[in-house]
Amino acid sequence: MAAVHDEEGDHMEWVETTGRTIAEALDAALDELGVDEEDVEYEVLEEPKSGFLGRLGSSEGRIRARVKPISREKPGERQRRKGRGSSRPRSSGSRDGAAAADDSSRQGAPRPERGPSDAGRRGGGRNGSQKSQKSGSTREEPRSTVDTERDVPIEEQAEAAEVFTQGLVDTFDLGARAKSVIDDDVVVVEVTGDGLGLLVGPKGATLHAIEELVRTVVQRQTDGHGVRIHVDVAGYRAKRRAALAEFTTDLAKKVLETGRPLALEPMSASDRKVVHDTATEIDGITTSSEGEDPRRHVVLHPA
Repeated sequence: MAAVHDEEGDHMEWVETTGRTIAEALDAALDELGVDEEDVEYEVLEEPKSGFLGRLGSSEGRIRARVKPISREKPGERQRRKGRGSSRPRSSGSRDGAAAADDSSRQGAPRPERGPSDAGRRGGGRNGSQKSQKSGSTREEPRSTVDTERDVPIEEQAEAAEVFTQGLVDTFDLGARAKSVIDDDVVVVEVTGDGLGLLVGPKGATLHAIEELVRTVVQRQTDGHGVRIHVDVAGYRAKRRAALAEFTTDLAKKVLETGRPLALEPMSASDRKVVHDTATEIDGITTSSEGEDPRRHVVLHPA
């Protein structure tokens, strides 16, 4: 992982990952950063090359990626920045994956939220090898792009997210209240009230849909340069992280007892990060991300 300074002196952390394709390298970066593709920007450092008669002389593609930096400019500064370009790259879009495991050897984890794929073997921690393990990808190769403006203060975007979320949940007539907070350059819209299960939905499906709507609205208001936005209902996400960490710990004990690897169900990048980070703290356990979209999943291995 390499930390660099961006053009305006802000200290931003980049990660460099490789893969047989740019798509695989991007998957590995998503796994390392633990965010969805829409929340990262990246640039291609080296295109993959095919070797003579197969792998002889071939080389992997290499990218560097980071979580999108957030603008904190004051409204009066926006006009001065209009038209000024930046060489910062951003990701080409977002990908959703549907999750359902039919392998009889997999253990029944809490149902994951939909999310993009990841890749990369992890050995003893997040600094392990991040090279992709998937055998191929049918999706279009992502391309790095360039942001041209970042001139909407995060406070304005937080307010816009709160207003839209409140109007949306009001249609459910549950008496819920939405309030936005800024947490480490991320806008979190917290929805509180009683009996809000309807806003969460089965396996968090309704909550995920609400979050996507809020992100889309704010991004349109900012010409596609919106901040990272998360929506939570009655503390559901925090409870899910705690349950997933506990579940991972229980599975790790089985792996240590039997000496055999165990595969979890497919899950989103943020959920996989919880599994990886939890397993990192357990002696004798390593993790890998395996499979292809939409069945990419984490495997716990005995060290």
